[in-house]
Amino acid sequence: MTDKNQSNDNKSAESAEELGFLAHLIELRNHLMRIVISLIIVFLPLAVYAKELFAWFAQPIVSQGLPLISVGVTGPVFVPYKLALLAAFLVALPYIFYQVWAFVAPGLYKHEKKLIFPLLASSVGLFYLGVAFVYYALLPMMFQIMPLFLPVEVTYSPDIASYLDFAIVMFFAFGFAFEMPIATILLISTGMTTAESLAKKRPYVIVGAFIVGMILTPPDMISQVMLAVPMWLLFELGLVLSGVFKKRIKEAVDSRDKIEEERVNSATAMAAGGSAATAVSEAANKLWEDENYEYEEYDDEDDDHQQLTDEELDAELDRIEAEEEAKEKKKVQQAKDLDKPDLDTKK
Repeated sequence: MTDKNQSNDNKSAESAEELGFLAHLIELRNHLMRIVISLIIVFLPLAVYAKELFAWFAQPIVSQGLPLISVGVTGPVFVPYKLALLAAFLVALPYIFYQVWAFVAPGLYKHEKKLIFPLLASSVGLFYLGVAFVYYALLPMMFQIMPLFLPVEVTYSPDIASYLDFAIVMFFAFGFAFEMPIATILLISTGMTTAESLAKKRPYVIVGAFIVGMILTPPDMISQVMLAVPMWLLFELGLVLSGVFKKRIKEAVDSRDKIEEERVNSATAMAAGGSAATAVSEAANKLWEDENYEYEEYDDEDDDHQQLTDEELDAELDRIEAEEEAKEKKKVQQAKDLDKPDLDTKK
């Protein structure tokens, strides 16, 4: 019976795990639907002013006296609306981050929520800061310097689609690169490293920043340096902020260690309880055993017994009743036989 109960428990655990997984998928779908709906709501009014939005977006290159052309057949139609969709994403970014937070928050401990929430809020601001850095500093500088390398008799007139794709890559590259302080604080708060250890690895971080700049930016030294230097400075800012968040980081580390210790103690207690239960069960089994009888677990799954049909069951009941009546008649006849000698004696 123990094996059967264990099998049933395993099946119940598997079904509960499956239901939990489906619940998580449904919850994820709901959050993704909210994100999509928010993007549509923000995109619709921006699409009305798509031409004006692109005119403002083209200022970093137009202000340098460089004309824009449209080479693609559908470029004049799709490029402004593509830009409107990008703007809708940037405007809805706080709500998108909130939906991500709402999805992962139930799985976080209280001390983790205290630390993660300000980091998420800061990450939105840092992403906006990276986008603003590209628009107001990097793009004007690049379009002021790149025409200087232009060969003679060549006119520099970028296509609007190429300009938009280039700007999108730069926006996201610098937006994520400006998250360096958040990454630094998370590495320290999770206990993967310390501020002192990261400070000692500063030369490797600088080299890594230039490698990331080489991968994420176009093949020119200007954009690479413009990405690598802010990443290095933001790394230093992360080290400084880790000192500011030192108290919260210490609370998070202490809480995590306490939770791990409680988990280990709970596992040890469960293991000890399981061993004690096994010993008690074995002792109880021995009490039922002697030289003639031996205790053995019964498993009805291995039994060859077949359930009787209704007709067979009625026939079996009739047979048992007949046997009982025969026994009663036999007892009555034996009693009569015993009374006969007494009657003969009296006569």
